[in-house]
Amino acid sequence: MQAPEILGGRYQLGRVLGRGGMAEVREAWDKRLGRPVAVKLLYPAVSLQPDTRRRFATEARAAAALNHPHVVAVHDTGVHDGRHYIVLERLPGQNLADVLARNGPLPADHVRAIMRDVLSALSAAHSCGVLHRDIKPANILFTEFGGVKIADFGVAKSPDTPQTLTNRVFGTMAYLPADRIAGRPATPSDDLYALGVVAYEALTARRAYPQENLTDLADAIAAGALAPLSTLRPDVDPALVTTIERAMARDPRWRFVTAEQMRASLEAPAPAPRRAGAVLAAGAILLVLVLAGLLVAV
Repeated sequence: MQAPEILGGRYQLGRVLGRGGMAEVREAWDKRLGRPVAVKLLYPAVSLQPDTRRRFATEARAAAALNHPHVVAVHDTGVHDGRHYIVLERLPGQNLADVLARNGPLPADHVRAIMRDVLSALSAAHSCGVLHRDIKPANILFTEFGGVKIADFGVAKSPDTPQTLTNRVFGTMAYLPADRIAGRPATPSDDLYALGVVAYEALTARRAYPQENLTDLADAIAAGALAPLSTLRPDVDPALVTTIERAMARDPRWRFVTAEQMRASLEAPAPAPRRAGAVLAAGAILLVLVLAGLLVAV
């Protein structure tokens, strides 16, 4: 029987939870503190690339510096047999992509709650000069209490990101605005745009831009070839629809500038109580009848 792999003399590795282009995530057990964790481990070949190692270090520092209830916590980082790793908080729930694939569209109130949590995290990140740059369903993880936390700051931009990396286009194209794909420098508005795309997907269980070919995808995003959310989900309240559509606007001047601005837009004005409306309507009718009576009397 093969002995379990131990990182740094402390973290006993378990099964693979997920794989990406430069790293895999493994479940693990922290032997020192007796708790479950997740370990993001660079692939051996990737660990030899200086740019990738810098991005990995940026991810660890950016997430650790935030210390926010809606950001997956970073516990430790290190190197084992030449492979760089980050030790992360282990969440019991699935990510949003898994939930949508299994359950289909989410109720509007649930999507609004997810957006509030993500916007809270983005507000904290942006105030520290950190841009996530890869907000998408797979990077939104559910907690055991139903809230969400954002994960994977692997392509984040922070104040200490090397200047040679700041103007490169990182992220997942389906969640990037056309002007960013064209090479415009990243801004906080890009994270908010991506959240709008995520919310659209959460309400419809379909990608806003489903094209698989990257050229076709870029063309569709540039053209704004998007099925109206109000048509796909006529039950969704106007405040939520308007917020999502504004976040995803083709013209960057129409998009939200800050997370606080987008969060304020989420809250729909309270409708007038039906009873009060009925009283006002009855009063109006009574007034009309009284006036009619006066005219007849005259």
